[in-house]
Amino acid sequence: MIPCFAAEKTLGRLTKWLRLLGFDTLFESELSGKRFIDSLESDRILLTRTRRIYQQFATRKLIFVESDHLEFQLNQIFRELGLKAAQTRPFSRCLQCNLPIVTVEKTALLGQVPDYIFETHDHFNQCPKCERIFWPGSHTCRSLEKIRQLFDYKTGSNA
Repeated sequence: MIPCFAAEKTLGRLTKWLRLLGFDTLFESELSGKRFIDSLESDRILLTRTRRIYQQFATRKLIFVESDHLEFQLNQIFRELGLKAAQTRPFSRCLQCNLPIVTVEKTALLGQVPDYIFETHDHFNQCPKCERIFWPGSHTCRSLEKIRQLFDYKTGSNA
């Protein structure tokens, strides 16, 4: 089963990367701590860096994120949950809205992306909520390299 997460507001960068990896990850932004946590489904894994939250909500599924560093945070979560690279779906969720993104016909985006991007790319995705448009650019290559490094580190081949 693929886990879904909820992250407190101190874990914004981790939230972005979990979404980038394809994990359904809610982010505490509009609701304050306790209200946010109380609103979560019971199967959602709470990610926290706050000892008080960890102790107060110890009866629910949660992970106390030990490090301030993204790579260590991701490694801890994958290790504790026994997650594998095959369970990720990179670039399948909106980084802003957390919804799965959908493929969009290039012709439907005429005038909505920069001309150069429109002329040099054939594959586009879009968030059905915020309508943000995604295409494979240089940031995609950099992110994929970071993902490869993450899994090399996790398996010990780069350690």
